[in-house]
Amino acid sequence: MMETLRRVGLTLVGCVLLQSLWAARILVPMDDSQTNHLKAYGVAFWVLENGVEVEWLLNYRGGSFLLPNIPEIQNECVIRGVSHQVIADVQAGQILQEIADPEVNMERVKLEVTPKIAVYSPEGKQPWDDAVTLVLTYAEIPYDVVYDTEILTGELPQYDWLHLHHEDFTGQYGKFYRAYRSAAWYQEEVARQTGTAEIMGFQKVSEMKRTVATNIRDFVLGGGFLFTMCSGTDSYDIALAAQGVDICGPMFDGDPSDAAAQSKLQFDAGLAFQDYQLEMDPMVYEFSEIDGTKDHSDIKPINDFFTLFDFSAKWDIVPTMLTQSHERVIAGFMGQTTSFRKSFIRPDVTIMGDNRNLPTAKYIHGTLGLGQWTYYGGHDPEDYRHLVNDPPTDLNLHPNSPGYRLILNNILFPAAKKKDRKT
Repeated sequence: MMETLRRVGLTLVGCVLLQSLWAARILVPMDDSQTNHLKAYGVAFWVLENGVEVEWLLNYRGGSFLLPNIPEIQNECVIRGVSHQVIADVQAGQILQEIADPEVNMERVKLEVTPKIAVYSPEGKQPWDDAVTLVLTYAEIPYDVVYDTEILTGELPQYDWLHLHHEDFTGQYGKFYRAYRSAAWYQEEVARQTGTAEIMGFQKVSEMKRTVATNIRDFVLGGGFLFTMCSGTDSYDIALAAQGVDICGPMFDGDPSDAAAQSKLQFDAGLAFQDYQLEMDPMVYEFSEIDGTKDHSDIKPINDFFTLFDFSAKWDIVPTMLTQSHERVIAGFMGQTTSFRKSFIRPDVTIMGDNRNLPTAKYIHGTLGLGQWTYYGGHDPEDYRHLVNDPPTDLNLHPNSPGYRLILNNILFPAAKKKDRKT
């Protein structure tokens, strides 16, 4: 397989050297004319894997891709059902000239390096567990699975991009205790994580998870890209803020929580949130008051949506990349952590999408050291209220999902030249 890919790559590189013979480009439009937005990202990733540069045309027809006119690339678009058109070099030049106009809110970004992707996910993950692995598989973008052992043994620095599976980094097993403590899957999860903690030299799962959280933070500090959804957002931030503080009840770690836990939180150690109150009741399916799920409970699904902000493509290039879409108003979706209450978001965080009729943000971004992170609220962009044991979403039914596009924007983001992604 790798040898085949290498031969294809050599073929593509050779064709690039001769592309003047074709004097044309391939435009992959990402507006409403595109038949499969999600697989278009897969094509762009495949081209990068084969050593060929991709140009991402921010805000041009929904964030289109401009590729060399190589027969193998055309064939790949056809195979994957991705709309594309061959345009003459003069047309491509006119498009790039339009984009370069300082009065136009567009920008051209060169994607040059294939990011190496890791997904933090347990062995027993069910199909309904994670939207990111669903869309990566559908778009045919390769990734490796890592979990606590791999992170604790130092494997993370070999990757460029990390997604945190729907996870609880506080050691409270997702706070599923009240509803699912008798379920086989819950008991197996507790046993598996307890066993891993013992093997890795920790007395408690909560201690192991917080060490994992700090290792991930160090990965970002060193230049890594972090993306997470649902409970992987606020539970991760809480775990960083609660280093050395016992916030778990006895059913989770065998001893009482610290009665003064709230006063001992170090909000500055987190990435995104401040001044929130923890939910210490183990019977309440909530980690803290960061989550805006209750704010969504009084509105009908048809009225639940979030709006992407418009950024200056030439000056705010990072949030512009991360908000590329053919739709600016996107249908909402619930999760254990559905959205983030704005009153607890730190002022240095960029809000990229919010719920205009609610006091919550859905999509936020920030920097840490040399790296960057993105939090995306909710569980599945095409299933409004995805429940435990629900069947997985069939993305063949949602090839143009704007909600899933936001995930894939984050996948391509690390491929941009460093000078192109500076804030």
